[in-house]
Amino acid sequence: MQIPVATPKALLADKGYDGDRFRETLLIRGILPIIPPKSNRKVPEHPDYRRDRDRNRVERMFGKLKQQRRIATRYDKTAFSFESFLNLAAARLCRKSFVNTA
Repeated sequence: MQIPVATPKALLADKGYDGDRFRETLLIRGILPIIPPKSNRKVPEHPDYRRDRDRNRVERMFGKLKQQRRIATRYDKTAFSFESFLNLAAARLCRKSFVNTA
């Protein structure tokens, strides 16, 4: 028995994916492209900047997680061990936002 794969409603991507063909392919498949325009685009597309802010937030979080050497170089041999240290690194990042907030 196969698990059905749901079609996404939107695709969040960075400027590297800003191309007319790529956008057309997504629209044909019924996927809304939320991609900020490149600076050299003649007719700039205006994405939903509120959703693009979410993409940026996720991208920055991955950048911060990769600053942890153990996560970036993937020292752990098993997926369970890697996920455990990923959770610890994420908790360490979240803890910083709760310290001295009073």
